[in-house]
Amino acid sequence: MAAIKVLLAGESWVSNSTHYKGWDFFSSTVFETGEEFIRKAFEKSGIDFTHLPSHLAAEKFPLTMPDLNQYDVVILSDVGANTLLLHPDTWLHGKSVPNRLHLLADWVKDGGALIMCGGYYSFAGIYGAAKYYRTVMEDILPVNIYPFDDRVECPEGFHAEVLLPSHPLVKGMEDQWPLLLGLNELQIKEDAELIAKAGKYPLLAAWDYGKGRSMVWASDIGPHWCTVDFAQWEGYTHLWANAAHWLTRK
Repeated sequence: MAAIKVLLAGESWVSNSTHYKGWDFFSSTVFETGEEFIRKAFEKSGIDFTHLPSHLAAEKFPLTMPDLNQYDVVILSDVGANTLLLHPDTWLHGKSVPNRLHLLADWVKDGGALIMCGGYYSFAGIYGAAKYYRTVMEDILPVNIYPFDDRVECPEGFHAEVLLPSHPLVKGMEDQWPLLLGLNELQIKEDAELIAKAGKYPLLAAWDYGKGRSMVWASDIGPHWCTVDFAQWEGYTHLWANAAHWLTRK
């Protein structure tokens, strides 16, 4: 059987710093990514993984159904709606291009698999700036998204509570999970399966959408909300392998 193909869009950033040394100063810029742990989890499970960094996603994220059909699972993680809505041809040249949020909805309805993971530019995000609320993403996902800054910071940490321990998404995972340090606040839909929560907040949820499936993981896939202990835990690898197989029915 061919390997499951996963596309992760997002999980990268550029940071610019100015260093002051008395009268003098200089600037430095670094490019960083946050997909290291999930990449290892998928590759360890024999799953074909492709990362599309945020700064490339605006232009390179699939624009057509045949391009999307190259993948079995699409993950959006810490990349705002504007990146997918504002292709350079639209933003810079005023040209019409396909709406990639609508394309994702049609793709999932026809059998595709979508995951949105938490982060400062997921769901509503910091200052509400991720702006997936009131878009078609709310139709696809098993949660409603709030129209305000939805971050829940928990520096002391919390443990997840598994509500559906027999669900295939948590197969092979222990009852006691390592600490997490935050998530995006979401509202579970009536027909969705809430598999795990953190306090009063949904953490892991999924449902069928047309012929396809979608899932939300409300916390990060790596630091800071997802602790290193969690990301290096064997259950982390189980979670993402389970997700790829259950979502695709393979």
